[in-house]
Amino acid sequence: MKWTIVVGRYDKDQPAGSGYPPPFESAAAKRYQTFEVDLPEHAMVLDALIQVREYQDESLAVRCACRSAICGSCAMWINGHANLACTSKLRDFTVDGKVTVESPPSMPPIRDLVCDMTPFWQKNRQVRPWLEGKEPVPAGEEYRVPNAAMENLIQEVGCISCGACLMDCESFAVNQNFLGPAALAKAYRYTADPRDAETRDRLKTYSEPDGVWDCTHCYECVQQCPKGVAPLEQILKLRRMAVEEGFTNNAGTRHAYAFAESVKDSGRLNELTLMPKSFGLLNIRAQLQSLPAAFNMARAGKLPPLIHKKIPGLARIKSIFAKVGGKFK
Repeated sequence: MKWTIVVGRYDKDQPAGSGYPPPFESAAAKRYQTFEVDLPEHAMVLDALIQVREYQDESLAVRCACRSAICGSCAMWINGHANLACTSKLRDFTVDGKVTVESPPSMPPIRDLVCDMTPFWQKNRQVRPWLEGKEPVPAGEEYRVPNAAMENLIQEVGCISCGACLMDCESFAVNQNFLGPAALAKAYRYTADPRDAETRDRLKTYSEPDGVWDCTHCYECVQQCPKGVAPLEQILKLRRMAVEEGFTNNAGTRHAYAFAESVKDSGRLNELTLMPKSFGLLNIRAQLQSLPAAFNMARAGKLPPLIHKKIPGLARIKSIFAKVGGKFK
């Protein structure tokens, strides 16, 4: 069966400015090359790339190893989203008669489909993925952890460090300092481990800018993770833990509180007050930085109403808050 595969080619020795997206547009020239391959219906994208490299263009750079979704090395952009090439069937990704593969635009390119994973590993190291302050085990004994205490950590352990979640992360695409979904999921694995003695210090660090509150809930990490780690779920757990530990003096927590307060008071979101309350009424710099966005919204006719009205049946909303309890009881 004939398949058409379009490959994004990168060569740093070529002149820059050939269309490679930011922030690495000066790092490599980009071009697309089309190949025809003859493979069975059940063939994977990686099968096509290997055939191209072996029989059509030996200069094609592609990274792969196990071909069994274990090593994670063949993660790449396929039709605009990160996937493992070894588990992506050509028939499932063929759109308009072709499959497009390329290096993810948010990662530094090395050559063709091979990207530099340094940002991924740097972020993993930043969250300190090891136990700290663990109490020594008495001589002749072993450290036993109750099964119930470890059951909620099993999901994250399935991570194969492919980087697909970071490649598709919307927050990382616009803020290269964001710790990212994989690192924060790993952070939860150690923060919630009963053997770790630095839980509070970890939560304080993760609550700072570029940490858990910079996630925008785009769900790309959940959708693209090939092992069901669901990093967003782990990030939300870290947020709850941080708030319970009292780390609430940050824009993320204030945003959540402002959102809930608005819904409780009127039944709908008051967008005019959300920004000031999130960044702090006295944070003049943040308020001034939001002015261009406000002007653009006004020009587009999307400025929120100046008079915020309550919805009918608000009593039902308030009763929900009363049942949930907590800060907004």
